[in-house]
Amino acid sequence: MSQLGLPLAHAASGPVEIAPGAVWIPGWLDTETQLELGDAFRQWAAPPAGLRRPRMPNGAAFSTRAVCLGWHWYPYRYSRTCEDGDGAPVKEFPPLLQRFGAAACAATGFAPVPYDAAIVNLYEEGAKLGLHQDKIEGAEVVAAGSPVVTISLGDRCVFRFGNTDRPTRPYTDVELASGDLFVFGGPSRLAFHGVPKTYAGSAPLELGLDGRISVTLRQVGTSWQDAD
Repeated sequence: MSQLGLPLAHAASGPVEIAPGAVWIPGWLDTETQLELGDAFRQWAAPPAGLRRPRMPNGAAFSTRAVCLGWHWYPYRYSRTCEDGDGAPVKEFPPLLQRFGAAACAATGFAPVPYDAAIVNLYEEGAKLGLHQDKIEGAEVVAAGSPVVTISLGDRCVFRFGNTDRPTRPYTDVELASGDLFVFGGPSRLAFHGVPKTYAGSAPLELGLDGRISVTLRQVGTSWQDAD
């Protein structure tokens, strides 16, 4: 049990530095906490402002579905309502994810930041996510290197972590399993990253999940608050 009251399963390998400012911790969440997170996802996914399939400005649909908390993200802006869904107010950023954010920063050597947004993606069979940068958060947030936290749940995936210059090589592929943590900030804050492959049916049976869920925490900052 962590000092924050968050049960963590410490992998034998411990934290793995993938790049400066990018840290992977296998087996970060124990089974009980994964079950809690899975139950929370089912509540977040329900309408209003529930699970929907984002689309690019040209109309192309993502292969993932997503639900947002705190701030609603859609390409390429944030809003307080589900603009590309039912238009309902976005669900609040929950205390559960505030605890996860604080614990993730502590576990990976980052100073805690005031997380205020989550994008929760559902990867069903065949879903993937191309290499991209997380760079539309507030300018002060990006400039400060505020760490992005990703927690994996369900099916295993290939998480591709690249460089900060272009969405091509060099990159490192990491196989993320259920309960794994990946945090990147500081000099890696604008690294390109994506998910080229998931392994359908590889989720732990006790979770009762079909697919992969990624819970990504971000600090959006005050500039979007002022503009909204």
